[in-house]
Amino acid sequence: MNVRIYYRTFYLILLSMLLLVSIIAFSFFVLIPKGKEYRSLRLENKKEQRVMDTAREHYDTMEGKLQKLQEKNKETIKAYRTVFNPEKFTRLNRSQLQDLFLTEIHIADQNKSFKVYEVNATTKITSPEVFYHFLEKVNHSGWIIGVHFPVHFERDKDLIKLSFTMKVHHLSEEKKEE
Repeated sequence: MNVRIYYRTFYLILLSMLLLVSIIAFSFFVLIPKGKEYRSLRLENKKEQRVMDTAREHYDTMEGKLQKLQEKNKETIKAYRTVFNPEKFTRLNRSQLQDLFLTEIHIADQNKSFKVYEVNATTKITSPEVFYHFLEKVNHSGWIIGVHFPVHFERDKDLIKLSFTMKVHHLSEEKKEE
């Protein structure tokens, strides 16, 4: 039995074997290590995606809460950004308190978010009820004003002189820039 292999068949078998060996070598040295790296990176990506989804959910809930708070407190926010005008304040409250004088008291505060004014006023009444109406009016004004007690009432014949301190809160120039 004589087996005869033609040289073309031999080259074809040799080329096929060489191709098979190179595919196997490529698989072991390139594909399998890269596949393991791909799987580990995919697992790491899934973990980071879960963390990012959790953070996004937290961000969305906080954003919703912020929007609700801003909507609920839009008048307060607007009042906080409104610049206090002492002349306008005096003009608006002259009807209740005839002699109204504002004196700014300079104090060294760290955040500079409010100014302090001492208020001296005189009115022609027999009871301090006008002062309480004044407080209601201040409460509904466009500014954030805190009246600090004690309020000093002093009777002088048919007049009541009163003196108190108030803090006017506003957004300072440095904080507006931020």
